[in-house]
Amino acid sequence: MTKLSVNINKIATLRNARGGNIPNVKTAAINCQLFGADGITVHPRPDERHIRYRDVLDIRPVVTTEFNIEGYPSEGFIDLVLSVKPEQVTLVPDAHDVITSNAGWDTAKFRNFLTGVIATFKGEGIRTSVFVDTTPSNIENAALIGADRIELYTEPYATGFDENAAEAVAPFVKAARIARDLNLGVNAGHDLDLENLKYLHLNIPWLDEVSIGHALISDALYLGLENTIRMYKMQLAD
Repeated sequence: MTKLSVNINKIATLRNARGGNIPNVKTAAINCQLFGADGITVHPRPDERHIRYRDVLDIRPVVTTEFNIEGYPSEGFIDLVLSVKPEQVTLVPDAHDVITSNAGWDTAKFRNFLTGVIATFKGEGIRTSVFVDTTPSNIENAALIGADRIELYTEPYATGFDENAAEAVAPFVKAARIARDLNLGVNAGHDLDLENLKYLHLNIPWLDEVSIGHALISDALYLGLENTIRMYKMQLAD
């Protein structure tokens, strides 16, 4: 079964726009799980424009499913992850000033750096996923540097879905097969929504996990959080 991890960054964005603690990200994490989410994802950035490092520490005790922390492995991020010890850490190559993740790792260029970071996390029993595009060499190198999983950067799929869904999904199916053959788990995320998620799942039924935030939280404004999570879970039903 493909798990749904709900990224609650947008809850924090809304809170930070006004100050105070409304909406409460800790309560959001509790409710997402209560409503059926299989995990909670957060992506703290150095400027703390949404999820703050303090939030990560506060949320950890209430996550009873799976906690996934995404981010660029700076010294501060590494220290945070080691102190929290989530079930999974997802390494992304984001520059500090990007609005959202917009590329995967060049796992050959950063092989030495990533090898050390992954070894540190795996030494603490933390499953490690590496954010990559569909380039075969990036997936192959992810296996060589010790990653447990890859997370496929799915914006190109989402962008091309309306015009030609079969063509848009083809490189992702190929990439997922390469990962499977290398004994890498396969996650996916970025711009997945109620329109395109089902088709991705049908074509890659062995996906371990999808991480969805922006679209899901946006849909919840119209449909309600509980109903929205239920609808996303339905897209992942076998």
